[in-house]
Amino acid sequence: MFHENLTFLRKAKHLSQEELADKIGVSRQTISRYETGEALPDIEKCKCLAEVLDVTLDDLVCYDKAASGLNVPPRGKHLFGMVKVGDKGQIVIPAKARRIFGIEPGDNLILLGDEAQGIAILPEKDFLATVQSMRGK
Repeated sequence: MFHENLTFLRKAKHLSQEELADKIGVSRQTISRYETGEALPDIEKCKCLAEVLDVTLDDLVCYDKAASGLNVPPRGKHLFGMVKVGDKGQIVIPAKARRIFGIEPGDNLILLGDEAQGIAILPEKDFLATVQSMRGK
């Protein structure tokens, strides 16, 4: 997985092997060996690669495209899977999403909509903090 993720991400960022090598302080041949699976970087080089490629270290090393059918997402972007809307409009927020965003039972959520971009769900406390910062308070 690592070598496939690395190759995809480098190409997605429109970087040559040499350009990526320069950014993390290795040779072009080293990047080539990483991409063919002949070698693996040490943890410090992995951290540098993840930073340059704007992904999490976990996604760079472990992301499995076959599981979702999608390539490695950028850092901070998530695909939590599909949810089904119930008869009364209710949805179940996946556990991973609740954990990442700190959503607990009983929390209030704000539902925003943009007809061109879709729906966004925000924890009430985050929404109110954003509104207060826009007001200068």
